[in-house]
Amino acid sequence: MKKRFNISGPGVLVAAAFIGPGTVTVCTLAGATYGYSLLWALVLSIVATIVLQEMAARIGLISGSGLSKVIRAYTTHPVARMLSIGLILSAIGIGNGAYEAGNISGGVLGLEALGLSGTVNIAGLALNYWSILIGLIAGIILYIGSYKLLERILVSLVIVMSLAFVITAIVTQPSISGILKGSLLPQIPEGSLLTIMALVGTTVVPYNLFLHASLVREKWQQPEDLAAVKRDTRVAIILGGLVSMCIVICAAAINNPDINNAADLAQSLRPLFGDYATYFIGIGLGAAGLTSAITAPLAAAYVVKGCLGWESGLKSTPFRMVWLVVLLAGIIFSSIGFKPITIIQFAQVTNGIVLPLIAGYLIWLANKKSLLGKYTNTTTQNVLSIVIWLIVLGLGLRSILKVFGIL
Repeated sequence: MKKRFNISGPGVLVAAAFIGPGTVTVCTLAGATYGYSLLWALVLSIVATIVLQEMAARIGLISGSGLSKVIRAYTTHPVARMLSIGLILSAIGIGNGAYEAGNISGGVLGLEALGLSGTVNIAGLALNYWSILIGLIAGIILYIGSYKLLERILVSLVIVMSLAFVITAIVTQPSISGILKGSLLPQIPEGSLLTIMALVGTTVVPYNLFLHASLVREKWQQPEDLAAVKRDTRVAIILGGLVSMCIVICAAAINNPDINNAADLAQSLRPLFGDYATYFIGIGLGAAGLTSAITAPLAAAYVVKGCLGWESGLKSTPFRMVWLVVLLAGIIFSSIGFKPITIIQFAQVTNGIVLPLIAGYLIWLANKKSLLGKYTNTTTQNVLSIVIWLIVLGLGLRSILKVFGIL
């Protein structure tokens, strides 16, 4: 019975990765601006994430290899292989360095919401030592290189983060009928299209697909474990999606057009619910920042490992060097308050290309009997995955058009 309901696995780490500061901010803006009316977009995101992550995890378990390694092996045309590897390395290997700064900065915002200021002036340069501390903690956890330790820490942080946002949502005394209507009846209020796309885009994360396919082999090894993999994936992502929905619900309780991020949400909750709600938001945002600060460098290392054909493990020097570079980039950019706009824009363009590309690869690989044998996609899985591919293709085009100022 205990084994049947044990869901602490890679799925929880994936949930920890997508509920980062970016998700918290996007959900906050959605709730503050449109109330409950965009909750359906998160329901759609949960379904899309489950379908794609389940395919990635199944490929990782049955093939015994990471997703980037499988793509490298099954893309036989030299030019196509080079282009695919180049895009993947650019979007995830380099892009995660830019996003890591946002993850660490999000953790700092959570600490500052609790009244813990960490800015000091050194030789005329303002530095935030909380950024350095969060990066150091993430680095120590990654350096130890133990999957079990990593899993336990991230599961604990996810529990803390989930309780923080769920309790705060309950405190706001939301309308149950309004939540059900917003979740089940799709509607697109005027000016909300980009927010809808952002809600889906911040949940269906490209690097999580690679992270999941690699981590599933750290916990399970046999095809007979596939049922446990599916259960872990579905339950963890549903719970992660519910946390995102709770953030929207929290923000919907505040009728304040000046809310721009989770820190503003924390301050706005203070007059209505006292210090406790503010503390919950601060703790939740801090935990979200730390979990993403750990998973983003880890995912980048797995991607580079697969693309370059390394056989090394979590404790190898090349693997550690990759996540260390990503982590250091995030610490530096975050601690000096530098916003790497150019790098982030580059990451948005490449991610806009690579997300539908990877989703397409997943569908293709999940139907190859030479790779998965009897564990290929069913008809229902193919229909769902194709619909989701069309959605992520639209998201990719939106990201590219937005960066170039066309949309």
